[in-house]
Amino acid sequence: MFNRFVLVVVFVPLAIILIALAVANRGPVAFTLDPFHPGNPALTLNLPLFIFLFLALAVGMVVGSMATWVKQGRYRKLARQRGLEAENLRQAVSRPPTAPNGPALPKPN
Repeated sequence: MFNRFVLVVVFVPLAIILIALAVANRGPVAFTLDPFHPGNPALTLNLPLFIFLFLALAVGMVVGSMATWVKQGRYRKLARQRGLEAENLRQAVSRPPTAPNGPALPKPN
């Protein structure tokens, strides 16, 4: 139910906006990687503007995801440590107690 709501409320309008953006920006744009000789054809791409916009969006999403993943590394490490500690405690509780080396305690009547 919630997934369908997110799909309808968020993704459908976003898709409509992106399609409109792509249709409105179909003209070719020169993108050059050489700032000193902008006319160098070896380092210039001529593609529609919407492709550059979508590529910038995709690169931004990837870089942001990586930054978030790195930033949350300490929480993942803490969760792993606590998981190992919990597993060790579970195993310690499930093991039968070992007999002490000294004299056994008397059993209650």
